[in-house]
Amino acid sequence: MYTDTHAHLQKEALKDSLENILNRAQAAGVTTIMCIGYDRASSEEAVQLAQKYPQIYAVVGVHPHDAKELDEDTLERLYQLGREPKVVAIGEIGLDFYRDLSPRDVQRQAFRQQIKLAQELGKPIVVHDRDAHQEVLDTIRQEKAGSNGGIMHCYSGHLPLAIDLMKEGFYISIAGPVSYKNARKTKEVAARIPLERLLIETDCPYLTPEPLRGKPNEPANVVYVAQTIAQLRRKPVEEIAYLTSRNAAEVYRL
Repeated sequence: MYTDTHAHLQKEALKDSLENILNRAQAAGVTTIMCIGYDRASSEEAVQLAQKYPQIYAVVGVHPHDAKELDEDTLERLYQLGREPKVVAIGEIGLDFYRDLSPRDVQRQAFRQQIKLAQELGKPIVVHDRDAHQEVLDTIRQEKAGSNGGIMHCYSGHLPLAIDLMKEGFYISIAGPVSYKNARKTKEVAARIPLERLLIETDCPYLTPEPLRGKPNEPANVVYVAQTIAQLRRKPVEEIAYLTSRNAAEVYRL
């Protein structure tokens, strides 16, 4: 059994064929899916999907791209959503200094506000980090952001940073790029971090793993992520599936 710890099932690329996507996931052995919000509307949709489908859980939050939209009213709504029984974390939150779609100071404020929100709710956080590795780590340390656990989503940093993040209470989530030939850093992290801190995800509809690159990603494809990690670690894929699902249940308190 597999757990996809990060999926965007509310995206248009997936929404119209959701029943078929969930059937394929079930056939592949994917029994649990975290549907991740990235703004107010998508967070609402994630909760609706979690309420409708027993295998789906919701994560609510505002992505750094949309940080400029995080006002007091949205924060209050996220707090209300965060109290729903099937909402298991606050995310996807963090910093993105690659695309800079919101001003960096606004991203920083939104990141800290949502860390505090998660702490009020007693829930873990799901962190997006692109080209902001050191500042993300510094913020996590300053805010004690791992006090309720956390997930570094689609991890792209190097091994020493992963070790520092794990010391702060974080799990490292590996996505489809681990299957790409040139993903040297990601392969090293996937091969060497302690298995008790490893998670797998699709980030669907993005980051489709080999051999399906070019097609929209979906939860069933998390199996390819697990297979790649199993090859890197010379372990049965069943062991990777079991351990990563157990880790997901721990951090999300399922």
